[in-house]
Amino acid sequence: MTTLFPVILSGGSGTRLWPLSRSMYPKQFISFNGAGASFLGTTLKRLAPEAGFGAPILLCNNDHRFLVRGELERAGLEAKAVILEPVARNTAPAIAVAALAAAEENKNAIIVVMPSDHVVKDERKFIEAVHHAAEIASHGRLVLFGIKPEEPHTGYGYIRRGAPLEGEVIGGFAVGAFTEKPDSATATSYLATGEYFWNSGIFVMHAATFLEELGQLAPSVLAAAKRAYENRTEDLGFERLDEAAFAAAPAISVDYAVMEKTKRAAMLTIDVGWNDVGSWSSLWDIAEHDARGNFASCDAILEDTSNCYIHSERGLISTIGVENLVIVDTPDALLVADRARAQDVTKVVQRLKQSGRKEHEQHLRNYRPWGFFETLSLGPRFQVKLLHVKPGGKLSMQMHHHRSEHWIVVQGTANVVIGDTEQLVRENESVYITATQWHRLENPGKVPLELIEVQIGTYLGEDDIVRTHDIYQRSAHETK
Repeated sequence: MTTLFPVILSGGSGTRLWPLSRSMYPKQFISFNGAGASFLGTTLKRLAPEAGFGAPILLCNNDHRFLVRGELERAGLEAKAVILEPVARNTAPAIAVAALAAAEENKNAIIVVMPSDHVVKDERKFIEAVHHAAEIASHGRLVLFGIKPEEPHTGYGYIRRGAPLEGEVIGGFAVGAFTEKPDSATATSYLATGEYFWNSGIFVMHAATFLEELGQLAPSVLAAAKRAYENRTEDLGFERLDEAAFAAAPAISVDYAVMEKTKRAAMLTIDVGWNDVGSWSSLWDIAEHDARGNFASCDAILEDTSNCYIHSERGLISTIGVENLVIVDTPDALLVADRARAQDVTKVVQRLKQSGRKEHEQHLRNYRPWGFFETLSLGPRFQVKLLHVKPGGKLSMQMHHHRSEHWIVVQGTANVVIGDTEQLVRENESVYITATQWHRLENPGKVPLELIEVQIGTYLGEDDIVRTHDIYQRSAHETK
């Protein structure tokens, strides 16, 4: 019996939607435009078991593994595997590993490969298209989705539709050609022919057939993927690929490695309201606008304003006499950009990296496997934080050389270890921890624990923490 495994690639770096998206909390984990679920959460639910799909296989990097687990829990799903890529090697090695995992489970497995952060408005039609593509894939084809273009977009690669497939499931086409991102005139000419479609980056493939083609067309990719997968280790329910083996794989996309060379490629054209949400202007495109073309996800007063995208996580945004702007306000960074130049936000991120700043990496709210902490106030010799600890969450045993801490519980019950003593600290109670004292915090209850932490000392950086007994087995850089 054939099983359809969703394969979700969740390795985004969080640059194009800065400042809301950061490298340690990229866009797939964020809810945009007032949606209830994140992009990844929506993707997980899109191909759910009740729609005829098996447990998903997710690939992500080490830094995002607990965020991925959190999204699975919120979606009420168990993954077949969450596979950790030790280094970035583009899509061909990642998909090879997923195909190996699926084929190991079922020799007739079909994988449905997609990014974690795309939007699909007509989900019913999309699911029908996936099942249609799976039928074509069962005949030995590697199927990709071509999106009916709505405009001469210069940010997408295009696929030229070839002849209809013969002797197989009705509706598929051979692939005539792949093209790179065109200039505006070329893109306009593509639309005029009616033969060109946007390359969605979504594939439906018989896992064994894909591995066979990969072995013939890019054998070094398959060899490295096999070694990395066969020598994987288990880590708190995650599957950690062998680093040396995976690093030996060429960094190459699945398009270059296989799809542009194979004779088994097929295309299914779809019109499902797809968007890769690659910029703030893309978010404006899919948002619901007011009468003057504005979208505001926050408290906003817009005077003589048109065609703007406005988001704030702090307070009221007011505009007067502006148009075609993106305004994104977060607690530690503000972006104001011409909507037509929204792609250039990556230049800002690059400058932040070059200057050694941290705003490209983390928000003031830092997510951890036990919950999150958020900086509320920072001054000379003091810092105030909110700590939110999930039920069952447990911080590492730790000690600070340069600061003391005062914890005040505002919700829930804390189990606190200080030196050799252990005590329960309840709402409206507090404890004081002096510098050099070993201490640990745990939420033993069934509701979230929230407390205010007041730090006082000569140095308040996250690297002034000596840790031991971390149940999440994190490396030093993950806790900075």
